[in-house]
Amino acid sequence: MSHLNGRRRSSRVSGAVLAVAAVVAVWTASQPGSDVVPGTAKSTTGPSASSSPAAAPAASTVDLAGLVVVDDAAPRPYERDEFGQRWADVDRNGCDQRNDVLARDLVDVVYRPGTQDCVVERGALTDPYTGELVRFEKVDGGIDIDHVVPLAAAWRAGAWSWTAQQRTDFANDPANLQATSSSVNRSKGDQGVDEWLPPDPSYACAYATRWVQIKTRWSLTVTTAEKTTLEQLLERC
Repeated sequence: MSHLNGRRRSSRVSGAVLAVAAVVAVWTASQPGSDVVPGTAKSTTGPSASSSPAAAPAASTVDLAGLVVVDDAAPRPYERDEFGQRWADVDRNGCDQRNDVLARDLVDVVYRPGTQDCVVERGALTDPYTGELVRFEKVDGGIDIDHVVPLAAAWRAGAWSWTAQQRTDFANDPANLQATSSSVNRSKGDQGVDEWLPPDPSYACAYATRWVQIKTRWSLTVTTAEKTTLEQLLERC
């Protein structure tokens, strides 16, 4: 890598960290006990709390304290193919995980005829990452399925040592999947919680909670920067 490319990458990372810090500051200011009067929260109507992980309960800082901190890089580079088939039918209900998540997270769902209520043709999503309403038409797209803990981040946090089946199961774990707008999902990419947070600060607590729950469930590690960001968010939940 040239010195110029190194400076550019450093600039991008610094910008991401500053952006996360700004979201943390805005979110913290809107919580009870803050001297700043919070703005009006966006409506987040949609699936019930029992049917969607978007309404995850608060995680204890004890859960976070139980995660092992590792700042070392993975011993071999990440490859998406290491996580197996995209959108496998891991629960064997006849529908792949993408359609299962769309059916779970969207409302006013219409299925493609002849697919036994499997292939979602259209619906509407109140995106928890932005609070905005997104219409979905299969022919046009507009909605992606996000891995809350990205596959590349999981790889660096220990998934490199898993079996192929474990990685396939992780890639299709409903608890780690969230429907969101395509633009938001692509802006996030494979960034960690210390580099990217949902644009809507009101979802920061739930996002941090889900992150800790997923890392705990799969015995994944955290970096020092990641743990610091999570501590700042969770202490206000």
